[in-house]
Amino acid sequence: MADRRLQVFHAVAKQSSFTKAAETLFMTQPAVTFQIKQLEEHFNTRLFDRGHGKISLTGAGEVVLEYAEKILALSAELDTRVSELTGEVQGLLLIGASMTIAEFMLPRVLGEFKVAYPGVKARLTVANSDTVEHGVAAHSLDIGLIEAPSHLPGLSTEDCCEDELQVVCSPGHPLARLKSVMPKQLLQYPYVSRETGSGTREVTDSYFRRAGIEPEELNSVMEMGSPDAIKGVVETGLGFAIMSKVIVAKEKQLGVLVALPLAPKLTRTLSLVYPKERFRSRLVNSFVEFSKGKLKDSVKG
Repeated sequence: MADRRLQVFHAVAKQSSFTKAAETLFMTQPAVTFQIKQLEEHFNTRLFDRGHGKISLTGAGEVVLEYAEKILALSAELDTRVSELTGEVQGLLLIGASMTIAEFMLPRVLGEFKVAYPGVKARLTVANSDTVEHGVAAHSLDIGLIEAPSHLPGLSTEDCCEDELQVVCSPGHPLARLKSVMPKQLLQYPYVSRETGSGTREVTDSYFRRAGIEPEELNSVMEMGSPDAIKGVVETGLGFAIMSKVIVAKEKQLGVLVALPLAPKLTRTLSLVYPKERFRSRLVNSFVEFSKGKLKDSVKG
């Protein structure tokens, strides 16, 4: 119900970037620019200073941002409170999830949630963890599921479940003969990694640093934004990857990939993130409680 121009303005202001705001809102950059231009014409003043490749809020922009945050929050609360007068959990639920969660853990959860709450229509957006949490902060997503802790102060985070990451390689790779792998043993082999901004990439980089290895020391031969693409490359024997053991369960059964635990073990906490507001809809509450238990079950074994 809130003015779309305010939603776009809020995203640009929070991201300090038209390009990043467009990615967060899943819009084209020209469309974002047009919405901001319309809002500036409405107020008959510039809301952003643009120069040297950077943007910043003007004095008027600071005032608009303050009110935009209040208006967007109240608009969302109004929509939800009216829809909940029926006493049923129903409506549109905008979910963002990182690729690992969206592709390998969430589909079954969403199916079971739909059976339990038939009046809910879930819309899933798949992106890396960084994009998802910024989408939640910009109110273009109701809730996000990410693979690394949130860095945004405006978001609440709830731990969902623990997920183990393992070294993945082809059966013919030299590492496949081992029972477990120490970080320093990986330095001599080609590494296929996730892209910057991925929760998996952030967690693995931190793990190597704790082991006294800078990520730049690894023989990284390729960065890819898709878990399936990484598995396809690793199957050729080109190198190893570090992935959630959930992702390669099927390939392990088929014998086309081998997964080895790291020593020490590498685990991460998968998190649910949503705006840090006092009011949280019954719909979001229901999904949070439902999904936490289901996702814990999905990573067992």
